[in-house]
Amino acid sequence: MRVLLVSPESKVWNSRAHLHNGLGYLAGSLLANGYPDVTLHDGAVEDVSVAQALDNAIAEKRPYDVVGISAPTVLIDNGWAAAHEAKARGAITIMGGPHLTLQPDESMQKPEVDLVVRGEGEDAIIEILRILEDGKSVSDSRFRKVLGLSWHDANGRVMHNVERPLRPDVDNIPLPAYHLFKIERYTNLQPLTDGLDPHARAYTIVTSRGCPYKCTYCSKPITGDTWRARSVESVIKEWRLLVKDMRATEIGVTDDIWNLDMKRAKELCRAIIAEGLNTVPWVTVHGMKVNHTDLELFQLMKAAGCKRVGFGVENGDEYILKRVIKKSQTFDQVRAAFKNARQAKLQTMGFFIFGMPYETEETMEKTIQLALELDPDLAHFMIAAPYPGTELWKLVEKEGILFSHNWDDYAIQADKAHFQIGDLTAELVERKWHEANRRFFLRPSRIARRLMMADTWRNLPRRMQDVYRVMVGTKAKQGAP
Repeated sequence: MRVLLVSPESKVWNSRAHLHNGLGYLAGSLLANGYPDVTLHDGAVEDVSVAQALDNAIAEKRPYDVVGISAPTVLIDNGWAAAHEAKARGAITIMGGPHLTLQPDESMQKPEVDLVVRGEGEDAIIEILRILEDGKSVSDSRFRKVLGLSWHDANGRVMHNVERPLRPDVDNIPLPAYHLFKIERYTNLQPLTDGLDPHARAYTIVTSRGCPYKCTYCSKPITGDTWRARSVESVIKEWRLLVKDMRATEIGVTDDIWNLDMKRAKELCRAIIAEGLNTVPWVTVHGMKVNHTDLELFQLMKAAGCKRVGFGVENGDEYILKRVIKKSQTFDQVRAAFKNARQAKLQTMGFFIFGMPYETEETMEKTIQLALELDPDLAHFMIAAPYPGTELWKLVEKEGILFSHNWDDYAIQADKAHFQIGDLTAELVERKWHEANRRFFLRPSRIARRLMMADTWRNLPRRMQDVYRVMVGTKAKQGAP
């Protein structure tokens, strides 16, 4: 069977293009289980549409039998459009991803969607293809046995099978099929601090799945609340593949919380050093938990080739941090993490959220003050987005007013508020968000640092657009000169 795995084209993210590791894992599972005819179509880097890719395959008399589509909430409309194109050309369509796991019935009402996989898909997609290759239809009763699958029975009724348990043996999941990605088309991981490498070969790696913490804004429908770590040996095997065989120029660790077990994290760093794999720089793409760090960890990360660490600071007000976001950390732990990372000579990145329920101008001012105090090499200011299934979503549904009525409005990089609760108006949230960007990035020291970066000049038009969006836009609306 010919399989096309699709990540829909993105119009809502920024200009960055990082490879879709989820597609890589699905492809790796297919290849390891005897399905060699697999193609990846990542809309972020392709120069043809899904429709054109499907037509090209038909013209070559090698049409795709199955099209699998992975889509997060903000790209679900694009995902449905891709499914429509595939269905129109005779392919069986399977959709999966965080949004589908949380709201499967929504997609099962779409005539272009045959099957929805909820949760982790590496095993489910193999079970599905085994049934399909026996000549069975998408409504065959054998699909009842596929855990975590949503499908239509012979009478057209939507069936939601029992949930698939999280796979405990993550070491035995086949490695991503990295060779199927058009890696030369992807950007390096963080040009705002690194400068743009026109020959970047930037790969991402997942060393653990899941997170036990309960932040109210976070959705974990795929990897779950249980932290499952790969062994150091398994990670090193993949790290060696990326460095030696795939010729990586940069590696990004994309775990939700790779450092939950500090002993394991240190062992992994020591193994990278011992194997001589520390010649390729790496970064933590998502925020590390500050309460699972110490100076020794950062020093080992630096020796292992790590270039930058990120921290989920989130908010500068204690009540919002503890009672609303429910972040399990203290400000002293945040300050210590930044101090120790700097002492180890690592670049730092901080993530901050504006507009959580019950925020006020004063609480958001505290967040700005904390960002200025910590002074990370890069600050990422975000406006709270209530994703389906999160505690934040439920709270806004119960007590607030949602402004976003289309799924593509939920990008966290957006400069618009998504909801209002009580006295927390959209105007206030957006004003403080713009203010945070101006006060942080328009300091003389920041401007001088920015002008020293090669990326500023290589991508000047894009950088000017970024400046206007986050700093000038609000001034213009307020009538400032």
